[in-house]
Amino acid sequence: MGMAMRKIQVGSALSAFGVGFTVPFLYVYVAQVRDLGASAAGIVLAAFAVAALVVLPVVGRVIDRRGPLPVLVGASVLSAAGALALGLATTEVTAILSAAVLGAGTAVMQPALATMVVWCSAPTSRTRAFATQFFLQNLGLGIGGLVGGQLVDESRPSSFLLLFSIEAAMFLVLAAIAASVRLPRSASLQETVPADPAAGAKRGMRALAQNRAMVQLCVLAFVIFFACYGQFDSGLAAYGVEAAGISASTLGIALAANTAVIVVAQFAVLKLVERRRRSRVIALVGLLWALAWAVAGYAGLGHGSQAMATAAFVSTYALFGLGESMLSPTVAPLVVDLAPEGMVGQYNSAFALVKQLALAVGPAVGGPMAAALHGPYILTFLVFSLGITVLALRIGPRLTPAQDRPYGSRVVAAGVAGPEPVAADADGGTTRENPLPAAGV
Repeated sequence: MGMAMRKIQVGSALSAFGVGFTVPFLYVYVAQVRDLGASAAGIVLAAFAVAALVVLPVVGRVIDRRGPLPVLVGASVLSAAGALALGLATTEVTAILSAAVLGAGTAVMQPALATMVVWCSAPTSRTRAFATQFFLQNLGLGIGGLVGGQLVDESRPSSFLLLFSIEAAMFLVLAAIAASVRLPRSASLQETVPADPAAGAKRGMRALAQNRAMVQLCVLAFVIFFACYGQFDSGLAAYGVEAAGISASTLGIALAANTAVIVVAQFAVLKLVERRRRSRVIALVGLLWALAWAVAGYAGLGHGSQAMATAAFVSTYALFGLGESMLSPTVAPLVVDLAPEGMVGQYNSAFALVKQLALAVGPAVGGPMAAALHGPYILTFLVFSLGITVLALRIGPRLTPAQDRPYGSRVVAAGVAGPEPVAADADGGTTRENPLPAAGV
């Protein structure tokens, strides 16, 4: 791993550490500590998603034109300002505006960081780079949540200001680290910029919409985030409390189990994943998550003891974590491999936009169902998980060998066609480039 990649991974982990300080406590902070009520807290949480949906459709073009580095630095500074303002907010209006600024900044950081990972890695190391980023982000979130939980005190608003100040400081650290990174492709950036920016943007979005593999991947990604991530803090939590009799402390244990599985299993799973077809790996995740929903069904509907229900519910989160560790080195690199030259930022932004849509729709659909319709809730999301398997198997034939099984394709190519082309890496050394086409169908 080159120095540029190390800096990116460290900065990403530290920013996740800062986010972990505040995310678990946002609802309590707005509704109770600032005494603004449950409805205001709901609007504040919605402001994060709305702000992300506003900025993501345009940020991809900016990344492709200006490069990910200035976008990441600007987004980090914006996020720091939003976090600090939220810690100082005492009215509903200031809390909503602060949350919107923070949501916009953190949303822009996602495709910018992903594009920096692409620029600072070779195709042969990209799968491991994305897996490492996911591992470090979850580790940072988990540690941040644990430390934040020890510092927070609902009777002292100043303790929450401390948490938001730490989060803002971590974003500024990310900005400083990003500014020090020497991107290997910055000199050739202008080669990918169209002479007519408006025309280039239209061609770019039209090309993305015509890339059937990318469109199918976006549909698949929506189902993935809707059926899993969109249920963690809303539907699944409500189901656990209402149907399985789970306490708030047990919810914390379940989330910790999810993070622990990701941290422990990520690199063991990576060795199995990187030599197999990506479409088959995603299909397997669908089956694994269907099992997770079946276990959740037993927790709330199985009429077992409370101890068995609790163990089953915690196991559900653990199974989701195992699936997440399989997806992290699979889906994000596939988005990159589907992107034509000069459009990596737009493809990453489109993927992030789909993710945000799913995370906005997921709680809105799952929350009310989980609270009142326990059986239909489990059945619905079990079917969605099986849908992941079906969609993944359907996308497989649309992928080139280099896109679906990049490691195996490179081994075959190297054995038949001789050495792969060599390109400079972030530290001035050499890396092996993929000789097979990476553009979408």
